[in-house]
Amino acid sequence: MDLLEIALRLGTAALVGIVLGLNRDLHGKPTGVRTLGLVGIGAALIVMAAGREGSAEASRVMQGIVTGIGFLGAGVIIRNEQGRRVHGLTTAACVWLTACAGAACGVGDWRLVLVGLGFAVVILTMGGPFERAVRRRFPVPKSDEPDESSS
Repeated sequence: MDLLEIALRLGTAALVGIVLGLNRDLHGKPTGVRTLGLVGIGAALIVMAAGREGSAEASRVMQGIVTGIGFLGAGVIIRNEQGRRVHGLTTAACVWLTACAGAACGVGDWRLVLVGLGFAVVILTMGGPFERAVRRRFPVPKSDEPDESSS
């Protein structure tokens, strides 16, 4: 792999992380441009390095990334004082998605990266307004019990 290909893969992984991080940053979330940019580069680096060893090794590395990155994402998930609301799940999902996109950059699957980033941006941009519209149309009665699905 030549230097231009390395730069393209790492640069794209960083760009994907930056785009997702910008969304999180604009929403005042603890994970932003720098964190997700680094996650993308890190995932791409490790996949590219493992790819030199062979496809079976790269596959194991990707499995480790997908599993291990959950610990970083878990650091941004919190419950409020009453334990009824969970915050940070979207940011944790962005951390995980950034690692996956970085891995795709590492193997050079550009169509997969671009389509995945496109869907992610649409979901992050339109998901909140869509959820609010559905809640206005179909209000959920409030209860004193914590929500079982948020555990």
